[in-house]
Amino acid sequence: MSPTTPRELGLLADCANCFGLCCVALPFSASADFATDKEAGRPCPNLAADFRCSIHDHLRDRGFPGCTVYDCFGAGQKISQVTFGGRDWRSEPGSAGRMFAAFPVMRQLHELLWYLAESLTLDAARPVLPEVRRALEEVERLTRGDAADLATLDVAACRAAVNPLLLRVSELVRAGLGGKDHRGADLIGARLDGARLRGADLRGAYLIGARLRGADVRQADLIGADLRGADLSGADLTGAIFLTQSQVNAAVGDSATRLPEGLSRPSHWTDTPAATRPAPGTARPGSGTRRRRPPRRR
Repeated sequence: MSPTTPRELGLLADCANCFGLCCVALPFSASADFATDKEAGRPCPNLAADFRCSIHDHLRDRGFPGCTVYDCFGAGQKISQVTFGGRDWRSEPGSAGRMFAAFPVMRQLHELLWYLAESLTLDAARPVLPEVRRALEEVERLTRGDAADLATLDVAACRAAVNPLLLRVSELVRAGLGGKDHRGADLIGARLDGARLRGADLRGAYLIGARLRGADVRQADLIGADLRGADLSGADLTGAIFLTQSQVNAAVGDSATRLPEGLSRPSHWTDTPAATRPAPGTARPGSGTRRRRPPRRR
């Protein structure tokens, strides 16, 4: 039987089997998320000789909260151990460029696999499950290409082919719930305490710094929604679809926040009741011009 779960598909990040690719291949700019600038292809100054982060347990304290949010969906170990067969960029410098070019492509493919694998678990999506399985098998096949194949792959076309199917899954899950259409909406800093967002379409919505304390977000579609600094204290996200751990890690929550099965409460979330602490601002200092909004997924 073909693999279908995130674990079987290798979609859970395994940093011990990665050559620190996210710490080298990707660029970042000094902001509220990163304490310094770093060019693509240049190792982060915190990357140790064994490819581990030397300040892993203190990233937020040292000004690198962006690192605690990022999730490669297992692309790092796939490139390291499968595409390059365990050969690392330090011992074989000639492979570095090809490895760094293939990594972001693999990351996008693995993200698609995550959404397709989740779709297979949704009872409401039963009418389209055969199509979902075929799409998953095709995307998984693409991840098995060599570095040259990956570097030249048209990921946008791949996303465009899968997106209508994910939209259909979303429609089936949210059918009959009367959810509102907030696709791509600018809800930055919005006051949505106690809002009824059950079954809502929040695909690509900008919820940066939004306040959703006690909101009902059950069965909502959150694919690509920007939840940086969003206050989910006491919110119910049970059954919300296409929500990732990275999005959850970027938000604020507490012990009363209810998450979909398979997602974990971040360690930086508080147990303090929401009523006794301030809501986050609409955006954190230094972040305004340094970040790009995520592409709208329609």
